[in-house]
Order: sequence, then structure tokens, then C-alpha cells
Amino acid sequence: MKQQSGPRVILHVDMNSFYASVEMAFEPELRGKPLAIAGNVEERKGIVVTCSYEARARGVKTTMPLWQAKRHCPELIVRKPNFDRYRKASRAMFDLLREFTDLVEPVSIDEGYMDLTEYLKEGNPLQVAKTIQQRLLEELLLPSSIGIAPNKFLAKMASNMKKPLGITVLRKRELHETLWPLPAGEMHGVGGKTAEKLLTIGVKTIKDLAEADPISLKQLLGINGERLKKRANGIDSREVNPDSINDFKSIGNSTTLSKDSSDVRVLYDTLNRLSQSVSMRMKRKEVLGTKIFITIRYSDRSTFTRSRTVNNPLGEKEELYTHAKEIFDRHWTGEPVRLLGVTCQDLVPKGDAYKQLDLFSFQEDAKKEPLYKTIEDIQKKFGESVIKRGMKAVRLEDDKTSGTSFNKDFLRE
Repeated sequence: MKQQSGPRVILHVDMNSFYASVEMAFEPELRGKPLAIAGNVEERKGIVVTCSYEARARGVKTTMPLWQAKRHCPELIVRKPNFDRYRKASRAMFDLLREFTDLVEPVSIDEGYMDLTEYLKEGNPLQVAKTIQQRLLEELLLPSSIGIAPNKFLAKMASNMKKPLGITVLRKRELHETLWPLPAGEMHGVGGKTAEKLLTIGVKTIKDLAEADPISLKQLLGINGERLKKRANGIDSREVNPDSINDFKSIGNSTTLSKDSSDVRVLYDTLNRLSQSVSMRMKRKEVLGTKIFITIRYSDRSTFTRSRTVNNPLGEKEELYTHAKEIFDRHWTGEPVRLLGVTCQDLVPKGDAYKQLDLFSFQEDAKKEPLYKTIEDIQKKFGESVIKRGMKAVRLEDDKTSGTSFNKDFLRE
């Protein structure tokens, strides 16, 4: 169905404490009690994936170590994640939303956009939102919050304003009252690091961002600065796209060496650079992957693809390189190589990915994040070759070929 170009009615449906709510739907005796979903329950070393509002009221937070959560709330009930159950509940939720319009865009397992412009005609958006919320609660036993607005950004902001079981209407003419007084860091699309950068040019609130000098924003944040300024002014032309979830199923890069090589240093460095490129693209898409492929094309043009499935979704360059190198070492014949490729498949949105971490590995991952971010920022500014992590750089002065996607590369063959 084609979406009209005039005023639109967009809903953002956000399920409340989704995993915990699904468990309560299956075990009614859990309702109204402090509940956390976490791994390694028996060892008390797991990390809280999500928790009920009753648990939050007692100081329990997402990503909190389980032992700390128990200290805040001794009566906390803990359940292991049941992702088959959550996926079934998610499918039922989106099936219900599609009864109102075929313009439903899932953005994660527990939230999505709806374009009700054509469906409503002369109807009342608020009443339709109430009906959707009530049906989700009565038929699936799942609470939700819904934002109603003329575009996706404002609908997303509106759904966050009243939780749980809230419905909020946000109009452009109300921005100066409802949105602009908020800190810039509370705006969708502005993370903690971006908020810190904005402070350096005096941008403290969303109003400051809406009125900020566009040149200063672009110098500070690049093209994202212009985008955020538009959003702060309530401008967002993105359509609700039901097919966006299928836009990409894999992210990969390959490169043809300018001359065939059997030098292991050159081949390792190529895999390392490809892993870095794939990792950065995955982060821009905010996805992780659970299946890694490498492609080896020899000088006689014979091509072999080998893969490995991993237990925990990954996306960091070091993780991709480690697996790619191990697969390469196992399958390389020693013959001169013409092309190498690295790709990640079975992609999942970063927010949906679950990693069952014990306390030690959680702390280690958390400590690495600032380092990863700093290195990525430097590489974006000065080029990927300025810093190499974990291996000695090898100069490939005779290799001027840039990486390409697997699909494009094989089409040329």
C-alpha cells in the first residue's frame, strides 16, 4: 500500500518489559511481583536482561549483575530467558497489529511502527490506539505503551513518555512545551557520547539542538548533526516500511589482491582489514551476527566458502578476525590466493541479541567498550590504517583494490 505524502498518523507500539511480561503471561502467579530475566541463575553470576516494573521500583536495572540485583531486592524472582517463547509472543503481537494495517514495520522483537493514515480516514487515532493497547493486554496478556504522532521520530519519543500502559499524542505544535525542555541526551538518536559532544558547543536541551548553528553541528557530528537538528524540530520524512526488516540478511566484504599471494602475513592482514570493515558496517546497522563465512579464491579461480556458527552473537573486529583466521588456517591449502572475503550472516538487531555472560566476562566487555569506541573514532577521522589492534601491520603497497560486497564481486565473475 502506497503511503500518502500529506499529513500522516504514525503509531509507535513499544511493549513494556517484554521478556518479563511474557513470563508473567505464562505464569500468572508472577504478576505484580519483582521479576528479573537473567542467565547463570544457579551461580548468581548472570546479568539482568530485563526486569518487571516492580523490580525496577526496588532498584533493579538492566545489565546489573544478578548478585547486585538480589542485594537491592532480596525477594527478586529470577527466570532464565526463553527465546522461543519470546519469538512466539512477538509474532502474535505483530500479527495483531497487522489486523489494523499492512503498513507495520518491526524494528525489534518488541517494538514497531504503524502507519494508520489510510486506515483511519475519518476515525479517531486515540481511540484506535486504545483498542490496540486493550487487545494486546486482553488477548496476549502483554502491556504496551503507544506514541501517536505525524512521523516516526515523534511517535518514538511519545511512546517513551508514559510507561507502563501509556498512550501519548505528540504534535509538532507542542514541541516547545513537551519536547524542547528535555535534556538533549533524552532524545532518540542521541547517545551519551553524542550528548557529551553537544555540551562542548553549548547544546544542553533539545531546544538548544533545534536552534543550534548547522555548520557547528556538522563540524561536530558530520551528517548526523544535520539529521538530529531536523528531528529536534520535529522533521522526519521516513516512511513506515514493512520490508525494512528484510533489507539485509548478511554483511560482508571481499577484496581481490593485486597479485596472487601465499605470504601468510599478507593474507592475515587482509583478513584483519576485512574484519574491521565488516565490523564497522555492522555497528552502523546496529546488528550482530551468529554465522561467519570466509571465501578463498585461488589463482586458478577456484573458489571455496567455509563457515562457522557461534554461540553468542558478535560484531567486534577482534571476534570476527579470530574466527575468520581460524577458519582460514583450517581450510587454506597453501596455494597462492587471489581473493579473500569475510561475511557475517544470521543477523539480529543489537537490542535483541542475548549473550549469557558471567560477571567476569561482563566486566571485561564493559571495560573494552570505551577503547573500541575511541579506536573507531580515530579510524573514521584518519583512516582505518592509522591504528591496528592485535597484530603487526603489513604494508600492502601493491594492493590498491578496495573491498567489495560478496554479491557484487560474484556478479562480476
